[in-house]
Amino acid sequence: MKIWFDILTPKQLLFFGPIVQKLGKNHKILCTSRNYREVVEIARIKHVNLLLVGKHGGSGRKDKLKASTQRIDRLFNIITKFSPDLVISFCSPEASRIAFGLGVKHIAFSDSPHAEAVMRLSLPFVQKLLIPWIIPKKEFEKYGISKSNIIQYKAIDASVIVKNGTNIKPVATSKHKKTIVIRLEESSAAYVFGKTSISKNIIYEFSKEEEKYNIIVLARYKPQIDQLKKEFGSKVKIMNKVVDGKSLLSAIDLFIGSGGTMTAEAALMGVPTISYDAVPNYIEKYLVKIGLVRRETNPKHVLQTVNEMLRNAPRNKEKARRILDSMEDPFVRLMSVIKTL
Repeated sequence: MKIWFDILTPKQLLFFGPIVQKLGKNHKILCTSRNYREVVEIARIKHVNLLLVGKHGGSGRKDKLKASTQRIDRLFNIITKFSPDLVISFCSPEASRIAFGLGVKHIAFSDSPHAEAVMRLSLPFVQKLLIPWIIPKKEFEKYGISKSNIIQYKAIDASVIVKNGTNIKPVATSKHKKTIVIRLEESSAAYVFGKTSISKNIIYEFSKEEEKYNIIVLARYKPQIDQLKKEFGSKVKIMNKVVDGKSLLSAIDLFIGSGGTMTAEAALMGVPTISYDAVPNYIEKYLVKIGLVRRETNPKHVLQTVNEMLRNAPRNKEKARRILDSMEDPFVRLMSVIKTL
């Protein structure tokens, strides 16, 4: 069987990596992506072979539309020539449209019903949708897929990333001070239009504590990096290069994130984790509910919470291990779904 994976984000690359490796033993696989800084760099670090087609559309709706239509046009000939028997994606709008047009079955994954634009552009064309069990099926049904075609698995997607082994050495950090990583929120997704950033205010509060902590900031886009360097100078360390998240998280003392995938990775690795909840979602709510993540949206309160969380770090790690061990491998559920098509 020939299978086409369309992989658009760093999370998708890390999640699909072990699945592609397993399926590649018995099937012919094509993995496409787009020219998108973090995806390209992580693929290089992880030695994942991606065919880059098109580019990320940025934050504007017209630019997203132009990038998507151009990408569909370029993908059409490539995918027609490859002639896949099955398409797998994280609700890629381009993959959905092409799979529908070519009459190819499409299995999608998603843990982001809040991504309304992407859901509306993909789910009506998808045959089966696989989602984490903590998200109600009704959250996806409203976008045009029937309940019977939604399959839940008992895991959150970050568990796949955390469980997957890595040969990459941990990122070197100073041992003289506690190291805290602050991850900026996504600024170019359709679901963040009109939202204001609180991450900069959090960075500002921590920049005043440079004698006490090593502060590492992970931005997503070069304009973010340039702006942060201009605002904070050498008070915090702004990462210029994309790094393997797991290797970085294994070497730090506390993580502060927007509530997305890296927040979930840190929590499941037992790293004390604070979410400033930039984009409320079911995964973040679940992790807060079970006590692996502390939610705090007030920048001053974030700073005050750190010492308490660092004291509870050993207990947190053991709890995270138990929860991670209880989660299933979505690959098993995927294989059972493939057999039904």
